[in-house]
Amino acid sequence: MRAENSFIPVSGVGEITERKLWASGVQTWDDFDGEVPGPAAAEDIWSFIDRASERLDAGDTDYFASAFPSGEQWRFYENFREKACFLDIETTGLSERRDDVTVVSLHRAGSTTTLVRERGLTAEALADEFADAGLLVTYNGKRFDVPFLEESFDLDVTLPHLDLIYPCRRLDLTGGLKQVEQEVGIDRDRPDLSGRDAVRLWREYERGREAALETLVSYNRDDTANLERLVDVVTDRLHEHVFEPAGDDR
Repeated sequence: MRAENSFIPVSGVGEITERKLWASGVQTWDDFDGEVPGPAAAEDIWSFIDRASERLDAGDTDYFASAFPSGEQWRFYENFREKACFLDIETTGLSERRDDVTVVSLHRAGSTTTLVRERGLTAEALADEFADAGLLVTYNGKRFDVPFLEESFDLDVTLPHLDLIYPCRRLDLTGGLKQVEQEVGIDRDRPDLSGRDAVRLWREYERGREAALETLVSYNRDDTANLERLVDVVTDRLHEHVFEPAGDDR
């Protein structure tokens, strides 16, 4: 599914009206002919299409993040996949005020950058990575990764943010990232490691075991790169759940 399939940002267009539009053959902005099967005004839809088309051509992810309901922001991922930055962090605990960030991986355009505490993990390095991105993708990052980074490095992360934990729940995919990966068939080299192991590995590294850091970095990079595989699965399934059934209503 793409942004161009959506009319739900328009005032007066809810799920029912949008579904009726799709079922009537208006499945993209280009299909709209002024007929509205609901309370929304045609001029509001035209206005949205004109503005959204302009912002899409400009690559303006901020516009779509503000225009789309938070639960529907997965819809425009496909439009901006080339600008997506997948993020995952490791820490020494669960409190952003008491604990430290140890490893951060950022995956973009098939390449993963990993920053390690006292080995290049700085506010400046993170800001540089975010500056080149247009859309942040995480799993539970709104409640964990982003607040941790903002507190630890005095950052203000303002990128449009697709947190996969919420679209996953919509598909009844619950639990931690590893559990969800297993449910959708995503494999990893070290399926037995967990967040608790990440803390242990960092402590072992601090005691002089360099191999522990190598394992921790590998684990974190897998977490991050697998987010790209997960978002493809989730958006495909939501497309089948939300958009394709409209064809059955014709």
